[in-house]
Amino acid sequence: MIVDNQIRSFSARLVCWQKQAGRHDLPWQVRDPYRVWLSEIMLQQTQVATVLDYYPRFLQTFPQVGALAEADEDAVLALWQGLGYYSRARNLHKAARQVMNEFGGVFPQQRTQLETLCGVGRSTAAAIAAFCFDARESILDGNVKRVLCRVFALDGDPSNKAFTDKLWTLAEQLLPENNIDMPAYTQGLMDLGATVCRRSKPLCDICPQAMSCLARAQHKQDELPRKKSAVPVKVLPLFWLVLHNSEGAVWLQKRPNKGIWGGLWCVPCFDSFQATLIAAAEWELVAADLSEDAEISHRLTHRQLLITPFRAQVILPRPNIPEQQGCWVLPQALADYGLPQPLKAYLQQQGQLF
Repeated sequence: MIVDNQIRSFSARLVCWQKQAGRHDLPWQVRDPYRVWLSEIMLQQTQVATVLDYYPRFLQTFPQVGALAEADEDAVLALWQGLGYYSRARNLHKAARQVMNEFGGVFPQQRTQLETLCGVGRSTAAAIAAFCFDARESILDGNVKRVLCRVFALDGDPSNKAFTDKLWTLAEQLLPENNIDMPAYTQGLMDLGATVCRRSKPLCDICPQAMSCLARAQHKQDELPRKKSAVPVKVLPLFWLVLHNSEGAVWLQKRPNKGIWGGLWCVPCFDSFQATLIAAAEWELVAADLSEDAEISHRLTHRQLLITPFRAQVILPRPNIPEQQGCWVLPQALADYGLPQPLKAYLQQQGQLF
């Protein structure tokens, strides 16, 4: 049972702990909403260590929201290459244009307005508002849910909307009274979930909430929050048609925005060998012209891709393939195209990408 004094003391302990023991050297710990927003989008379903590599390179190319808005989508996807979940990059680009066109190039300060930006949900909008404008807004990402479920011994299905609404209500009750404490409080929630109240082997002995943590008192740290049901991994066979011309260029096509590798550039990709042969015939190639390379195994979140590449040399002049279906790209220009990570690795192995 949650009592008032437990709620009142939660934020004070957290703010004090964050100032003394929290993280203070992350490059996005600034008041610039563009930089905070960029980090929040990158950190969705991505480890801090990975983002620390991508974040400065992205800012070097797009130091301000206007530069990002004016960029070509392919340039944005090329920089995002390897981070995965490419819809984030496309939404980032769209949101930058929203900021320029709808808000005069200035990020709005209200959470509800921030939520109108593509790819920005309630928790992300709240984080931007809290960090940059001291707004009393609550965040609720996976780490925060874990902290709340343990400290207050809340057991429920994480996929259940009613239970999630209950967590949102609690998160709002826990906010510190003073707006000036919001950046430290919000960062403290993130730090606590990432470094102390970890998914496994939580460091309860150094937790600022240890004395009031109900899960610790009940020895339920390993039980809470309730584990999500495991999603079965689907094995998906794919076939690549890797075409080279006499100049060493590779034929690339832009993937649809929806589906695997949405919006990236890839070699022609098929779900069966028969479909690969049909496509090869459009280039006046037969099965004997195709050289099969070793199978590539690549794991996505809930899918295991088994990719079989088939290489072939196309003799110019090329057949009558409409230009809008793809383009020839020389090895030295491949870095300008956003490629799926397994294709990038394959081309590097083939000596096609440097």
